[in-house]
Amino acid sequence: TGQVGERFAVRNSGAIAIVEGTGDHPCEYMTGGVVTILGKTGINFGAGMTGGVAFIYDEPHEFIENINAELVEAKRIDTDDTDNERYYLKKLLKDYYKETKSAKAKDILDNFRVEIRNFWMVRPKDMMQRPLKIEEGE
Repeated sequence: TGQVGERFAVRNSGAIAIVEGTGDHPCEYMTGGVVTILGKTGINFGAGMTGGVAFIYDEPHEFIENINAELVEAKRIDTDDTDNERYYLKKLLKDYYKETKSAKAKDILDNFRVEIRNFWMVRPKDMMQRPLKIEEGE
């Protein structure tokens, strides 16, 4: 468990990673994979991102100010049309908790029906309307 510095998941092309906060420029030039951030992010999120998906836990509701809106789009996943995304995120969180015993992940899982409202899904703008290919890691 823990936070990471700047440029987390830069050029990620297929890895699945979960952290509890990042510095600036996370998911820069990401082409694939899945990133979950259970805390604050720095500025310029997703600059150059052309693939993959990120799930961001944003309890203070500040994240949207950090995205690179030129290339990526953020969408809430507490709606009827995002059942698959919610299911996948919950599975990721369960696996993460099993491996790390993260108190943050446990709190989110224990209150998932409420906490899901604090999550964003981020994808490149041209991919947002396409179904998420979960079995491919994005």
